[in-house]
Amino acid sequence: MKIASRVIPLVKENIDTDQIIPARFLKAVSKDGLDKNLFADWRYDASGAPRPDFVMNRPEMQGRQILLVGDNFGSGSSREHAPWALAGWGIRAILARSFADIFRNNALKNGLVPVVLDPASHAKLLAAPGATVKIDLASQTVALPDGTTASFPLDGFAKYCLMNGVDELGFLLSKEQEIAAFESKV
Repeated sequence: MKIASRVIPLVKENIDTDQIIPARFLKAVSKDGLDKNLFADWRYDASGAPRPDFVMNRPEMQGRQILLVGDNFGSGSSREHAPWALAGWGIRAILARSFADIFRNNALKNGLVPVVLDPASHAKLLAAPGATVKIDLASQTVALPDGTTASFPLDGFAKYCLMNGVDELGFLLSKEQEIAAFESKV
């Protein structure tokens, strides 16, 4: 699986899940429409009008699939609504210096790729915000604008699921014959 896109530079530290999707929008039982409330308090003013100075409201950011953020992304309460809202907007990967553990796990379980970059590689991306970045999940590398690559860690099972477009349940269902064969021997 490869993702190539220009980045959306939202380089703030400690972006928590309540900033990603404010708690007042968590009444939904479906993923549908959560993207409209992604970063709602930053994207919209008090009247509900889009703030033209917010990066994701700029016309040139539409269609971009990689979000570039700072350190400790996704901290705060555990809510799957955060990766759902990001994915609903079209984000497929997030580049950060670090992620909150629960957010990282929720992202992986919902098909969103959290990429941890070393400080030097992160700085290279900050210096070239309009450049296209290429993420290669198979090799666990990010091709940087200066021609170098950075590797990133990824759990083997999560990588398998992302590469094959399945979640944990989909993985188990794909093993139905093997499970039935095992059970017949017990």
